[in-house]
Amino acid sequence: MTRYWDGLRSAVRYDRTYFDKIVASLLPLLEKLTTGKTAELLAPDYLDMSDTRPVFDWEQVIRKKAVVYIGLDALSDSEVASAVGNSMFADLVSVAGHIYKHGMNAGLPGVGESKNVVNLHCDEFNELMGDEFIPLINKGGGAGMQVTAYTQTSSDIEARIGNAAKTAQVQGNFNNMIMLRVRENRTAELLTSQLPQVEIYTKTLVSGHQDTADVTSGQDFTSSTQDRVGTVKVPLLEPADIVTLPKGQAFALLEGGQLWKIRMPLPAPDKDDALMPESIAKVAEAMRRHYHTGEGWWHEAPAVNVPEGDGHG
Repeated sequence: MTRYWDGLRSAVRYDRTYFDKIVASLLPLLEKLTTGKTAELLAPDYLDMSDTRPVFDWEQVIRKKAVVYIGLDALSDSEVASAVGNSMFADLVSVAGHIYKHGMNAGLPGVGESKNVVNLHCDEFNELMGDEFIPLINKGGGAGMQVTAYTQTSSDIEARIGNAAKTAQVQGNFNNMIMLRVRENRTAELLTSQLPQVEIYTKTLVSGHQDTADVTSGQDFTSSTQDRVGTVKVPLLEPADIVTLPKGQAFALLEGGQLWKIRMPLPAPDKDDALMPESIAKVAEAMRRHYHTGEGWWHEAPAVNVPEGDGHG
């Protein structure tokens, strides 16, 4: 608590005019985060007994192996989406550090140290990028964090971070890469630059003729035709191969740089297909109707491991 009091004390000591200048750009964002439904989500009234929404933290989610979907709606308000996403990642990095040092069940009786695998799927993750995200993908593996990120181009990441070195650091921490069709050569070169050159056979047709110097030989000239076979080194893939990929196809570097060509089946636009839902909304409605969880899962303690023979009869 001391550092928070020190921060508050230093803020009070600032000259009012100077303080207003340094927080002028921050106040509109803070106002968005502390008003309306956003405030009800980020800073609920914990004393409101009529609010029946469950309150849980990352440790409870990870311990229970729960699934959390976070829709940030970056298209409508990118500033709020970025602020919420960055704070979420910052909190998750703190939890990852605790898990790395003490395990998932630190302080709980009757359970051993364990680390659950946490899979993060971040769509349009360039909107979430910040300094909080870098240590998560750089060191989070020790705490069981596995990050799958989706973005359009590598330039989106650099535009968000504003630093080429940090962009390269982010890209270098992903072990596998799956690349569909892209429109930027620089993005395509992220994959093609990691591939070796290969030798291919080339065939050269050589033909020629030569006049005969001996006028008494009865032969005016000689001719020859040859097929010469050789080898030449060429790139395994060119950026143009990725730029011109058909829809539903991709190249992937998996398991230490093994190249795979992927072809994904695309659903046919058949309205009479009984197995194909009409929309994502229909899928969500069906899940809401049929999917059930145990009440109060967020505050249940983990099962205590009792060795055999230690029970009381």
